[in-house]
Amino acid sequence: MKLNELFAELEQVAPLALSREYCEKFGAYDNSGVLIDCGGEITGALFTLDLSAEAVERATELGYNLIVTHHPAIYTGLKNIDFRAPLNRAICECIKRGISVVSMHLNYDAAPFGIDYYLMRGLGGEEGKTMHNLSCGAYGRVFNIHPTAFSDYVAAVGNTFSTRRIICYGEDRTVRRVASFCGAGCDEQSLAFAVENGADVFVSSDLKHNRIAELVARKICVLQLTHYSAENFGFQKIYSKLSASLSVPSHYYTDESLM
Repeated sequence: MKLNELFAELEQVAPLALSREYCEKFGAYDNSGVLIDCGGEITGALFTLDLSAEAVERATELGYNLIVTHHPAIYTGLKNIDFRAPLNRAICECIKRGISVVSMHLNYDAAPFGIDYYLMRGLGGEEGKTMHNLSCGAYGRVFNIHPTAFSDYVAAVGNTFSTRRIICYGEDRTVRRVASFCGAGCDEQSLAFAVENGADVFVSSDLKHNRIAELVARKICVLQLTHYSAENFGFQKIYSKLSASLSVPSHYYTDESLM
């Protein structure tokens, strides 16, 4: 199977055009799609959130010559390539070993059953109001959960997302409504969306201090997951569905050090 044929299978989750639509509509930036094409037949695909030296080694061990990441393996233009830099080294090793790389970022975030959707499901929501709506799919959600003490909710979320690296703020009170945004999704607009829709808890990753302080001042509890654990959860769900029909052997790799 050629790379373009397998890429068409990956687009069944969400077309690359969805990333372009998101960027044009909401002023975002992305670099998704085929980022390294070494040619030849695809022998197998390793799925992993980030391109890393460990992921390259695992693909090599399996005899696979394609890595599918969520985060773009090349995000902005490379002015030079220094083999000593970890990310550059992974890119160089892929090229040396004939391993192609595909990254599916914002299109997989906002897919109808994408990473942002699965973040909501992992947090106990079933359906909710969405912040950024696209021709198909959306980003940013607010939804109801079963009334739960915040401390108990934090513990349950840690179990679901297989992480102990949770930072939380706010009083230990009963919470009923959650706003969630995958990735580093805390800005003025998402904060306003949470407030306007009566959220008791705000969930995202990589929050800045001033945003946390404002949420706490507004009596909204904050639950900060690691970026990796929050998105690995949904990417793995996507992989589980894709792998059943994928035309080549595949494997999912999780970097436990980042969970």
